[in-house]
Amino acid sequence: MLPKTLAKNIAKLTFTKKAFNVVILNLRNLTDITDYFVICSADSDTQAKAIADAVISGIEKKGLQAWHIEGLTERQWIIIDYVDVVLHIFLKEVRKFYNLEKLWGDAIIEIVEDKPTKKTIKSKPQKKDKVEKLLKK
Repeated sequence: MLPKTLAKNIAKLTFTKKAFNVVILNLRNLTDITDYFVICSADSDTQAKAIADAVISGIEKKGLQAWHIEGLTERQWIIIDYVDVVLHIFLKEVRKFYNLEKLWGDAIIEIVEDKPTKKTIKSKPQKKDKVEKLLKK
């Protein structure tokens, strides 16, 4: 899987557990340590762990294993390293303190939004006499 595709898949998986403020930082022209950071926020340590579990499980289903995982015990800042893509799951306050977006200010930042699936609901046409009966009541 290409690194950009992996980053987008990871970002999408974070939304399954209600992550917010999800961004992808393109670091390819800035460093050799990784190609992309995916950064997201969580409201609680329980939610941070749930996001991590969802990503680990979802990416494993695509045949990839994380190279290194850190922070699962403390759950303040969880790092899941897939070598070319590194996921950072922060508690809101911790993210504000470390401010990776500012630290990597020269990176191209893509804001990722959770797009709800659109469902079209078609109503069955009512027979004219049934509609008239309903209107008379």
